[in-house]
Amino acid sequence: MVEERSARERQCRLVPPEFIAELSEQYPFPDPRSGYSEGLLAYGGDLDAGRLLAAYAQGLFPWYESPPILWYSPDPRAVLFPEALRINRSLAKNLRRAPYTLSLDQNFRGVIEACARAPRPGQSGTWINDDMIRAYCELHELGFAHSVEAYADDELVGGIYGVSLGAAFFGESMFSRRSDASKIALVALVDRIRAWGFRVLDCQAHTENTERLGAVLQPRAAFLDLLSQALEAPTRCGQWELVGSDCRSEGGGEGGG
Repeated sequence: MVEERSARERQCRLVPPEFIAELSEQYPFPDPRSGYSEGLLAYGGDLDAGRLLAAYAQGLFPWYESPPILWYSPDPRAVLFPEALRINRSLAKNLRRAPYTLSLDQNFRGVIEACARAPRPGQSGTWINDDMIRAYCELHELGFAHSVEAYADDELVGGIYGVSLGAAFFGESMFSRRSDASKIALVALVDRIRAWGFRVLDCQAHTENTERLGAVLQPRAAFLDLLSQALEAPTRCGQWELVGSDCRSEGGGEGGG
């Protein structure tokens, strides 16, 4: 069971790998290695925090517009290795200009709700429904889901959110209302997880945007092996801070639910 934490306990701390392993035993999913390439592995269940974390730990994620919940593990899987982040000349110029004020974990709900409203080419609706918003906001309160926010003056104009387990970050969605706002937020996220030695940023499915930033396609089996290695590291759980205002958790307590 994953228990709600107080504000003090939400400060960054290390959760041991055994905690995530126990969740996977409590909420088992079909083995993704035996699934079809389009990735649908299971349906039903709920978005309980423990089940969500166990799904990510086993290489699955929820993706649906209306019930039942559909659980996917696509083959191949789009991933971005933090050290392989590609910044083109235009983005580098924008980064030097620093047009946005960035923050981390300061407005998670604002980011996920903006992602839900963002138009998607070729899609008539969104998979980020009210139940998903509630579930991921709960994961954020528990310290497992994180967001980077980009502001122009006081307006939220871009951001990205996702889930962190071990040395893996699972990117869920991002949005942009100004030039390069989501990309600049992504760069800040990659800087953060790279400084902590994360192995991989899971992008789930291929997009042209993530490919331009350095994402590559990996066979599902290779991704699952990489994920298994990443989950040997403790999870940095709690409120994160941008690089330069580090969240120092090496001496922190070990969460356990």
